[in-house]
Parts: sequence; C-alpha cells; structure tokens
Amino acid sequence: MTPMISALNGDLSHELESARAELSSRIDRMKAAQRSRSAPSIQERLESLSRLRKVIVAHKEDFVRAAQRDFSGRSRHETLLAEVFASLAELDHMSKELPSWALVESRPVGPYFVPAKAELRYQPKGVVGIIAPWNYPVFLSLSPLTGALAAGCRALIKPSEFTPATSELLARVIAEAFPSDQVYVVTGDADVGQMFSSMPFDHLLFTGSTRVGKLVMRAASENLVPVTLELGGKSPAIVHESFDPALAAQRIMSGKLINAGQTCIAPDYVLVHPSRRERFVAEAQRAAGKMYPTIRDNPDYTSVISERHAARLRALVDDAERKGARVITCNPRGESLQGQRMAPTLLLDVTDAMEVMHEEIFGPVLPIVTVGSNDECIAYVNARPRPLALYYFDNNADRVEHMLDRTVSGGACINETIVHVAQNELPFGGVGPSGMGGYHGRASFETFSHAKGVFKQTRLNSADVLMRPPYGKLMDMAIKVLTR
Repeated sequence: MTPMISALNGDLSHELESARAELSSRIDRMKAAQRSRSAPSIQERLESLSRLRKVIVAHKEDFVRAAQRDFSGRSRHETLLAEVFASLAELDHMSKELPSWALVESRPVGPYFVPAKAELRYQPKGVVGIIAPWNYPVFLSLSPLTGALAAGCRALIKPSEFTPATSELLARVIAEAFPSDQVYVVTGDADVGQMFSSMPFDHLLFTGSTRVGKLVMRAASENLVPVTLELGGKSPAIVHESFDPALAAQRIMSGKLINAGQTCIAPDYVLVHPSRRERFVAEAQRAAGKMYPTIRDNPDYTSVISERHAARLRALVDDAERKGARVITCNPRGESLQGQRMAPTLLLDVTDAMEVMHEEIFGPVLPIVTVGSNDECIAYVNARPRPLALYYFDNNADRVEHMLDRTVSGGACINETIVHVAQNELPFGGVGPSGMGGYHGRASFETFSHAKGVFKQTRLNSADVLMRPPYGKLMDMAIKVLTR
C-alpha cells in the first residue's frame, strides 16, 4: 500500500470514528430526553403529526424537483402520488385513529384470579432508527416516522446516499419541523449506513435488499436491537386461463412500470397458461404502449436511478437472451435509448438457468413463464423463497381461496397489483427472505410501541390465602381441583 493511500485510509477512518462518536452522542441525548419526562400525551403526538403534515405540503414541489435530479428524470405525478400523497394519507389515517389505538385495553383475568384486573398499555419503545432506500426516498422515510411519532418515540433517519438531493431536502424539512432531540436526519454514504445499523437503538426499521438486510440484522443483534426488515423478493403475478388477458395485462403492466419497475412489490414475473401466453404478451405490449407511447422524453416515464443500475438491468436481459430467451421491447416509436432510460421489456421462454429468474429485477423487465394448472403455479411459487407480494387474477372465489391458502407471501392482491400497500388498515411487511415484522397504520403504532401487560391485584384475593407458603390442607384441596 502506498503512503498516500495509507494516509487517505487513515483520514477516512478518522472521519468515520468522528461520525460514530457524534451519532452515539446524539442517540444518548435523545434517550436522555426520552427518560427525562413521561411519554408524550396523545395531544402532543397529534401536534407532531400535524407539524410533519404541514412541512410535507409546504415542500411538495421541492420533493418533486429533488426526485427529478436524483433520478435524472422522475415522473412528477409519481412523486406526488406515491411519495407525497401516500405520506399524507397515512398521516391523516394515523391522526384520526391514534386516540383509540392508544387507549388502555382491559383484558380478562383467569377465573382463579377474580376479582383482580388485567390491562394492556402501549408505551413508546424509545429512540428508533429508520434506514430508507432510494426507490421511494420520501415515503419510505416518512411513513415509518409517522408510526414512530404516533407511538411517542424519537427517531433518527438515514436516507439513501443514492438520492442525495432528496436526502438533503429531508434533512432540511425535518429540521424545520422538529427539534434535533426529537427527529434528526443523518446523511452519508454506505459506511455511515453500516455504522448507523450498529447503533443501540430501541428499535430499527430497515427497508432494502435481502442481502443488506442480513447485514443490518447481524449488526443490530450486537446490541439486541429489535428489527423490522422490509426486504424485496421476486413477487409473482399469476393469471388464470379464464381471466381476461387484456385486463390482467393492463393491471400487471401498470404495477410493473410505475417508477420504471423500481418498486419492491412490483410484479417480478408472470405465470400464464400456455394457451394464453401469446394473447397476454400482445395485451401487455398494448398496455405499455398506451401508458407510454414514447419513452425517451416522456415526462410520465421515470428513469432508472443510475447508469450502474441500468447496466445491471441490461446485463440481465443480455444473459437471458444468450441462454435462449425471446426479448420483446415495448418501444412504440423505436426511439434510440441510452443511459438511464430503459424501455419496458418482456422476456419469453425464460428458464432457471437465467440470472433474471434468481435476482430481484427492480426495473422495467418482466419475464413471462408458462405454467399449466393452478397446482403447478402453486408448486412453482412454493419452490422459491417466500415473496413480498403475490398477485392472482381469477374471478372464481374457490380458486382464489385455494391460492391464498396454499401460498405464503408478505401480502397479496386479487385481480390487482401493488395497491395493497396503500391500505392503511392492512399491515405491510414480508415473510422469511422478504422480511420480518410489519408497519403502516395500526401496525406501525404497535411496531414502535411496547405492549406492557399490567396485573392489578385487589385488596382481598385468593392468592393471600392459597398461593403463598406455608402451604396446608386447603392448598392440597385446591391443587386436586386445579390439576384433575
């Protein structure tokens, strides 16, 4: 190693140690502030949610511009719909329901403990960490923050280094709305993110890839920090042969192509009956062309986040084609595309020998697999890691129930794609390799709260007579009754 490189590495190590010390100190200050007073009242929590809502509305066009810079072309409407509106909708739902969620709940006591009382109380876990990804940097930072604030917690947010403009904007917006010992945004590269995941939070929520999720969980385990992992996976869309191919194609391509496929719950591949494949392919091309008649300069069509990611996607397509896949590009005007613009691409005749059938695609590439019966579809899905979402298209209620009963996925949609994430009364999360834990709506409140069970003994009770030594004949009689 040259002296210059050694010196640079020394400087980098010193910077990281300084950052670690500063972050550790900030967490300590937040925890001290949390301990110095009782849990925030419901009114205080509602005021925090209101402040967050106001700054989101005030800066909504700033978020649009920041996303445009980070993606080198991001649909304005997708930012407003999937980032701003989605955040506001969850805030509004949380604000409406929080007073009822936070009530002390009476629970029945065992018959041998009457007239004692039991209750469940929700308390803030404390200081939570939120690691957000680049694909929806606003919503995936502010949605978990909404739950943390509703639960009465303080929060540190680490947004992605791949969306620097949005990350810096989030830091300014949060500083405008909250004191730094309540909510704070930590910016920095992957080394900072790795360091962030090793901090002694009271809860850590990570959204990202399965590979990185394993590293985050390992780092958090050193401090026994409970984690919620929102990961990815290859989410299947299954089209029964009786279902209208045009309607299925429209809804699948819509879910696939929002944000240019850079969505964790985007359909990752489609299973269709052999007799319906060509019709489905034609309808998928038609649906893509109707939504995006042009690609290169279309303001409705989002770019791939970076040249590196675009190169990865093209390599997946090239690998599939070399191994026998048929590639169909949905580029109605035959425009010349380069850089971060990639046309919707269908892959036919795919096999498990192709990388595209093993990696989460995270882009506008959709493999189409022919599978015969429903049971074969179920076997195909179950032979692979459990997905974050499953989409099934069928109007037969019995077959729908059979599909839902025989497959395991984080969530599911019937005759639609991705919109289950917008249902605030449904928990959102994965299972197995696609994640653990859930949030959104009440699930967020419960994720960031500790549900404390409380038993209240009465002045007169049987325990004083029966359950404490010295034991006697009365206890012997009671045991005979209780254990018969």
